[in-house]
Amino acid sequence: MTSTSSLPSIWDRQRLWVTAGASALIFFAAIEALAVTTVMPVVSAALNGDALYAVAFAGTLATSVIGMVAAGAWSDARGPRGALYVAVSLFIVGLLISGFATTMHQFLIGRLVQGLGTGGQTVALYVVVARLYPPQLHGRVFAAFAAAWVVPSMVGPFLAGAVAEHLHWRWAFLGVAVLTGIAFLTIVLRLRHVDLGHGEPQDRRALATRLGLAVVVAVLAVLVGFSADMRPQIGWPVALGAVAVIAFAVLPLLPRGTLRVGRGLPSVVLMRGVAAGSFFAAEAYVPYLLMERFGFTATWAGVALMLAAFAWAGASDLQGRFGDRLGNRRIALIGLGLNLLALVCVLIAAVQGISPLLVIIGWAFAGGGMGLLYPRLTVLTLAYSDDGNQGFNSSALSIAENTTSALAIAIAGLGVATLGGGAGAFGAVFAFCAVLVLVAAIPGLRLGHAAESRRR
Repeated sequence: MTSTSSLPSIWDRQRLWVTAGASALIFFAAIEALAVTTVMPVVSAALNGDALYAVAFAGTLATSVIGMVAAGAWSDARGPRGALYVAVSLFIVGLLISGFATTMHQFLIGRLVQGLGTGGQTVALYVVVARLYPPQLHGRVFAAFAAAWVVPSMVGPFLAGAVAEHLHWRWAFLGVAVLTGIAFLTIVLRLRHVDLGHGEPQDRRALATRLGLAVVVAVLAVLVGFSADMRPQIGWPVALGAVAVIAFAVLPLLPRGTLRVGRGLPSVVLMRGVAAGSFFAAEAYVPYLLMERFGFTATWAGVALMLAAFAWAGASDLQGRFGDRLGNRRIALIGLGLNLLALVCVLIAAVQGISPLLVIIGWAFAGGGMGLLYPRLTVLTLAYSDDGNQGFNSSALSIAENTTSALAIAIAGLGVATLGGGAGAFGAVFAFCAVLVLVAAIPGLRLGHAAESRRR
């Protein structure tokens, strides 16, 4: 009988510092993401950029697609080490540009550079996990990554709001840049002695095509964001036309059958994209709603995000422990059901002006739903992959997530601009996100399970 101590662990001597370093990078990326969501109303007011509010979110997600494709190709061809190092460096540079910006357009440039780094970092870390950890530990690793959001959840949004209110919003970016640099040095020292593989030969023409398509997707997604700054008669045709082109351009970057809701990996990727689009488009407007509709300060508006992030981390841990017993379809339906419940609560509060507690408590359900879905879909992606396509499939998962999120946020921003703000505009945003949750249920019923069982 095998002793418990002989079983592999993500915290054993071989993997301890890699797990800690990777979790630290996730930790500071979480602080930045939560901080931006909390302080963006303050930033847009300070830099006279209210019309470009949505672009600050959508632009970062859009350029992350380029980083994902580049990091995925680099990881498959030469291993994930170099891709990870470049990605983290770009993330830090982007934070510095945003932190020192004096105009909204300078701030947006920093956000675009951040996106390149964030996208590449995510994919490279996924491939590091695939190369270094055995399949039976993948669920635990991604649960640990999710748990890296716990402390940011406790202090991140509240602290970001307090910094913006009592010091200056710039420190929400500059401080994260310094801390990320320290974590980066730690993981560089630990990974230099770890064998992460050297990759396999890749078709350069195919890689160039994929990178070119990623650029097209990113540019058009940013254009959709800027459509909110146009007259509605022009903005809507521009946005819808860009979305149509993106739908064709993104196809080679995703597994075959993704838009046809093919069973298995295509549905995993599609569900991740649509569910993420719904959640992040709504979350971008939750602090805005609390400040505009209920008079919250930036400090207290972060409370809603804190509870949601707590719920996300707790649900991720439950998924890591009991996910196999629940099964993929059940996890998908429970997660989406919690998201739908949250959106209904926030929608009612926005339209009827009911107590903001309904927003804060309701949004926690959305965090719980995403906590169940996110690590499960990541585990499934690696289960459907092998050494030759881990980078492609990992990047495809994140490409679907960030492209759909960028478009959903940009379209929500265009809707707010068209309706001129107010309760009706907020209601339209959350209703739109609820529709996306219902759409995500279609691929959620076609996730499959055979490949996952085989790799376990």
